Amino acid sequence: MQFLKTMIAAGAALATLGTTGAHAQDYKDEYRVSTVVPAPFPWGIAAEKWAELTAERTDGRINLKIYPGVQLVQGDQTREFTAIRQGVIDMAVGSTINWSPQIVELNLFSLPFLMPDYAALDSLTQGPVGEKIFEIIEAKGAVPLAWAENGFREVTNSKTPIRSPADMKGLKLRVVGSPIYNDMFTAMGANPTQMSWADAQPALTTGAVDGQENPLTIYSVLNMHELGQTNVTLWGYVADPLIFVVNPAVWESFTPEDQDILRQAAVDAGAYGVEVARKGLTGGDQTLIDDIRGHGVEVVTLTDEERQAFVDVTRPVYDAWKVKIGPDLVDMAEQSVANR
Repeated sequence: MQFLKTMIAAGAALATLGTTGAHAQDYKDEYRVSTVVPAPFPWGIAAEKWAELTAERTDGRINLKIYPGVQLVQGDQTREFTAIRQGVIDMAVGSTINWSPQIVELNLFSLPFLMPDYAALDSLTQGPVGEKIFEIIEAKGAVPLAWAENGFREVTNSKTPIRSPADMKGLKLRVVGSPIYNDMFTAMGANPTQMSWADAQPALTTGAVDGQENPLTIYSVLNMHELGQTNVTLWGYVADPLIFVVNPAVWESFTPEDQDILRQAAVDAGAYGVEVARKGLTGGDQTLIDDIRGHGVEVVTLTDEERQAFVDVTRPVYDAWKVKIGPDLVDMAEQSVANR
């Protein structure tokens, strides 16, 4: 009788192993991961770290290949989330800005001057607001795993130092494709032009636009001073968190063990990406800013009074978009920031 029990137990174990093995055998040779920019940008570095950790921890069962330049959707950043939901893309490390046309709540991170510092940003992504955002993303058709970071966005231009909304009057500025950016820069007196990043670089080169807004890491890696962007204003008006997501059908194709590995690899890669994105910008380390100044660029840091003028002029935009995003979610975010 004991021998029979032993054989049944062994058979059950083999059946379990066989199921897991068969499951793993059904995995794709490659899973396509979409990003907007590659390494050495922090965004691309985080994606590559995810691929590296996943391959290492699954012994090569899951292989992620990074496709930068949103090439899987012909360079149209705002189509990325729809492509994930439809299964055109397996996975992505995507921007809350780029996905906001499909998920209006993601405009939360684009509310002007909501987050004054990194502690405020962390209070959102790592707190109840972040949990709520993940619930919303899952309901919209993707499985969110972890956060990373593109950074606080600063404004640059080829014409004049910006210290007040009056300095922005008439400036032609490239902005991203979310309507809130058009509203913000119009309120500040600029002439915003929405275009993809692929179109923005030649527009800056030819002078078709005067300026743009992006994290300093983007500015630095692309040597934007060579594109005539010789005026930088540090104002940290919005931040751009990144989110690791997986298509639901792809996610369900993995064993529970591999799901855990993929999730933890994303968490670890995201933390690494945040560290890279903030390097030289926190703790009093001005290395990156000093490097930019070294190219003859004028870098303006706003005083509290100067910054408040921008807060005041964009407040109607904030209030209007609070209604669109959802007052309860924005209230939760404001409370988290206040209690950071």
